[in-house]
Amino acid sequence: MGKRDELIAKYADDLKNKCGVTPDLDLLTRVTIGCGPTIYNADASTVAASDPEELARVKASFLIKKLGLADSAALDEGINAAIETYGKSERNKFRAVFYYLLVKHFGKEAVYA
Repeated sequence: MGKRDELIAKYADDLKNKCGVTPDLDLLTRVTIGCGPTIYNADASTVAASDPEELARVKASFLIKKLGLADSAALDEGINAAIETYGKSERNKFRAVFYYLLVKHFGKEAVYA
C-alpha cells in the first residue's frame, strides 16, 4: 500500500468516525488526488478552520475556482456546515476530507467525474 492509499484510508476513517459520513471511496480518492502534493505536507494537509484567511483561501481557490461556484453567502454557509460536520473541537481537519465534505454539500461530484 502506497503513502497516498494510506492517507485515503485515514481520510475515510475520519469521515466515518469523526463526521458520521459513509464515504464514497471513489470520490474521496479523486478529491485527494486533486489536492496534489499538499496532502504530504503536515501544515498544508490540514485546514485551519479558525483562521479567517485560510477559510477565505478555501472559498476563493477551491469553491469558486475549482468547483466553479459563484461567490455568495451560501459558500460561507457551506464552509460552516463542513466545520460543524467535522466538529469544531477537531483540531486536525484534513484538507482532503474538508474538500470532500464541501463537494458533497454543494453537489459538485461531477467536477471529479
